[in-house]
Amino acid sequence: MTNISWTEESWNPTTGCSRISEGCRNCYAEALSLRHKWSPAEWTAQNAGRNIVLHPDRLDIPRRRKKCTKYFVNSMSDLFHELVPDSFIAEVFTVMADLRHRHTFQILTKRAERMAAWPGPWTLNIWAGVSVENRRSLYRLDYLRQSQAEHLWVSFEPLLEDLGLIDLDYINWVVAGGESGPHRRPFDHAWARLIRDQCKEQRIPFYF
Repeated sequence: MTNISWTEESWNPTTGCSRISEGCRNCYAEALSLRHKWSPAEWTAQNAGRNIVLHPDRLDIPRRRKKCTKYFVNSMSDLFHELVPDSFIAEVFTVMADLRHRHTFQILTKRAERMAAWPGPWTLNIWAGVSVENRRSLYRLDYLRQSQAEHLWVSFEPLLEDLGLIDLDYINWVVAGGESGPHRRPFDHAWARLIRDQCKEQRIPFYF
């Protein structure tokens, strides 16, 4: 089960990560991991080797579920983190491709460069997505469009500023929202409305 409203289940073949941008400052996954002692240390680059864990025992979880399900891949990590080996990412993709007629898999990353270069197989049930939190991170959209995936999506979460006019060419789905938690930063609904209006003009489904 998951409390993330835009998906149905989360699947975490890897856990742990390291912060790389402003969107990571108040990461819910880091807070949960530290609170429950799933990670031994703060999610800094220096601690990544200790925090990032591969879970090969979890690879078969989607295979055991018969009901067609929408999975968020790695709600507690980033599949394309630089310390996750190519060989393990390939195993994850094998599972997703094998289940192309049963499940949908939503990948979300801030390591857009690595995802853009990943050869797949990008079957139709594997969605490639990037997080964008501010104008500085809009470059991830360009890498997203370089992906071989058929279905491209963007999560503007946590949205930290007005992004102005955005190039949404070839984007199939958009999610937007503010930051949560006790240290959440200010959020103006007008920022999300501007994204919503652009999606409406381009007939892109929008979820807030």
